[in-house]
Amino acid sequence: MKPYEKLLIENKQWAKERVELDKDYFLRLSKLQAPEFLWIGCSDSRVPANEITNTAPGEIFVHRNVANLVVHTDLNLLTVLQYAVEVLKVQHVIVCGHYGCGGIKAAMGNQNFGLINKWLRNIKDTYYYNRAELNAITNLDERADRLTELSVKDQVMNLAHTSIIQQTWKTENRPTLHGWVYSLEDGILKDIEKIVPNSPMDPIYQYKV
Repeated sequence: MKPYEKLLIENKQWAKERVELDKDYFLRLSKLQAPEFLWIGCSDSRVPANEITNTAPGEIFVHRNVANLVVHTDLNLLTVLQYAVEVLKVQHVIVCGHYGCGGIKAAMGNQNFGLINKWLRNIKDTYYYNRAELNAITNLDERADRLTELSVKDQVMNLAHTSIIQQTWKTENRPTLHGWVYSLEDGILKDIEKIVPNSPMDPIYQYKV
């Protein structure tokens, strides 16, 4: 059996088990999508949003990319954000990083990764602006963990700087923005940042909305 064929077989078994437990499971799921949360997470296969939050399909709208970045030129992410905020009416947007992130560790070094260098530059900028604090941490794993936290904080602020978020803050007083970090070692989420609607920010980032 080829590896991908196992996935198809497991899918059939999973669907069968769901229907055995609840015959209307897929019927209900197909009728409505009304998640309260948008999750912006890392593409790392060890950090599945539904599993680590113990939520069911339909409860979290998910976008994932390398190192869970919010980049102002990323039309993919901005499209997801606009749909989640303006159409799905989510109440919370969560940026979730994780300790032991390969993207974070790669950004800390000088190896040439080709095209991915352009993406990792965003993390390098976070390192640059926090280099005094980070360079003072002699343990490289601990330094990477701190960079993970600082990057998540930056991504949450990047969300607040979008016109999408600012417009909805003004008209509907939502969503609240959160920054979390997941530990692969114990499975626990750490809450490190929260920005409530209409929080003050530097005027240069404020739009007339």
